[in-house]
Amino acid sequence: MQNCIMTRNDIMGNMEFRYAVEKDIPLILQFIKELAEYEKMLDEVIATEALLKEWIFEKNKAEVIFALKDCREVGFALFFHNFSTFLGRAGIYLEDLYVKPAYRGKGYGKGILKELARIAAERGCGRLEWWCLDWNKPSIDFYLSLGAEPMNNWTVYRITGDTLRELSE
Repeated sequence: MQNCIMTRNDIMGNMEFRYAVEKDIPLILQFIKELAEYEKMLDEVIATEALLKEWIFEKNKAEVIFALKDCREVGFALFFHNFSTFLGRAGIYLEDLYVKPAYRGKGYGKGILKELARIAAERGCGRLEWWCLDWNKPSIDFYLSLGAEPMNNWTVYRITGDTLRELSE
């Protein structure tokens, strides 16, 4: 059996998690691209290993955890802290959650969300939140089954690329 390092096992002892380390950068990028392909957005991925190294491991702007099966990474979550002025404390924003197709429906997605909830609670965070594409009914149904609530009356706005650069000038 391989020797793998785990941060912890879930309560049932059958799911393992570990935080990503710098040598995992190629794997992180692979997971990002697989997720983007699933979301039909692969052409929008401009992330590189160098950018991930800089922003995740040098600037510490995000964290990654992996779900493991027999010491092999089968899913991942990339997350970071945000802040709620109403709650007066930080929360965790889940940017990406992805489970490889062969491992879907086996509890890994739920396990990853439970692990993130545990991390949020351990850190004293006030909430765990994320976005989901409107067309992604399997994920929406899954999130609703966990008790997640959609945020009504809120619209996401974004400024990127040339518009961001122009606004900054």
